[in-house]
Amino acid sequence: MTKPNTRTGRAHASRISALAAAALLALTACTPGSSTSAERTGSDSPFGFETVEQDADAPITVWVDASRKPAADAFAEAYPDVPIEVETYDGGADGSGSFQTKIQAFNQAGNGWPDVVFSTQNNDAAWASQGDDPFAAPLDQGYFDQSFLDGFTEGALAPLTVDGAVYGLRNDIAPTVTWYDQSLMEKFGYEVPTTWEEYRELGLKVAEEHPGYIVGGIGDAFAEEIYFWGAKAPLSTVVDVNTFSADASDPHATRMAEILDDLLDAGALAQDDVFSPDFVQKHSGKVLMLPGPAWFSGAIFNNPSSLDAKPGTIAVGAPLAWEGEEPAAGNVGGGTWFISQHSENLEAAKTFLEFVTSDERYQVDLAPGLPAYQESADKWLAQQAEDGFFAGDFAAALSSASTQVWDGWGYPRFSQEAVWNKTITPKLAAGENLVGLLPEWETAIENEAQVNGYTIK
Repeated sequence: MTKPNTRTGRAHASRISALAAAALLALTACTPGSSTSAERTGSDSPFGFETVEQDADAPITVWVDASRKPAADAFAEAYPDVPIEVETYDGGADGSGSFQTKIQAFNQAGNGWPDVVFSTQNNDAAWASQGDDPFAAPLDQGYFDQSFLDGFTEGALAPLTVDGAVYGLRNDIAPTVTWYDQSLMEKFGYEVPTTWEEYRELGLKVAEEHPGYIVGGIGDAFAEEIYFWGAKAPLSTVVDVNTFSADASDPHATRMAEILDDLLDAGALAQDDVFSPDFVQKHSGKVLMLPGPAWFSGAIFNNPSSLDAKPGTIAVGAPLAWEGEEPAAGNVGGGTWFISQHSENLEAAKTFLEFVTSDERYQVDLAPGLPAYQESADKWLAQQAEDGFFAGDFAAALSSASTQVWDGWGYPRFSQEAVWNKTITPKLAAGENLVGLLPEWETAIENEAQVNGYTIK
């Protein structure tokens, strides 16, 4: 298996130059084959939405981030007779909002929409399915065969289900697990923790006995999805399509903040972005543990551009639990494919999505993360086991975690990553106390929810 050299579900906007972004905007503003809402065919569509006039020869315009470019390339090779135009953008990484911004501009212009879009943000379904002229097409109202949709891992399409309809397909699933260096654990004589309380104790012990080694990282925009989602903190509760709540005073939130403060004070947590050169330079060979998503497998550990761990050293444990409670996984990305209601070639768009989400020529042979489509996931896990890079029962651990994502953290019309990155990350870097920042974080989340049309419960 070729080692992946990019992460799944995340690609920093900073890696796309300003020049490329400007070029993309110019290209998408005049995308050929785009349609206007005035050309909708009416209620005779069998797909649950009004379609535009179809043209089987029209090229489909597909937006991908850099990490999904191989998916589009694989499709073009597998289907040379399907005309496709591929454009690269940041994928909405870290809550940049670029997908929303561009689509809103096309809505105002009445043309220019792409046919297919990949987004790193599952919460994009909440806005892409709404409004007077929604972008995303419902996929389960007669468009895709139900037998195909049933092939996705149980719960994988839940983030993309709005008012009972499915508006996108998951590329991969991204439950958080407990990554650890088995060789270091054995060398230092440590046991792998199974609870958050044990995790804290181990981190403090490591800081005292092996300073410089880390048990996690909190410098990323998605840190809250690892720790607070995994801690079952009710900070992103989507009550219904227009009602939202966040409670930073809940014990699950305050206890997690206390643990992170203790580990930060001890120096046991990295504060660098895991995709930054500083992280690699400072922490290569010194990562004892790193709670994080499934896609860390190919993005961080089995990646010569990142930590490039030695084969047989890295293992994966179950999501951590509070003492007396069941384990709960957070979720970090596991990006999403959308099809536009404005597409003039819905058949080609459908063929594309079926390929990139389920065909083993991409999802097994090339994808760096755990596929959301169950058959592909099984083959991907088997291939990882055959490759022998990871220690322990890698397949069983990831398969189990995929069913343990806590359902109390919802997918609103805004990015929790963007709120965390703006409100919390710089203040933690400046040495402020996370427990003391919780009320400010809750206020920032609620303000963002209200801006996006939610009533706060």
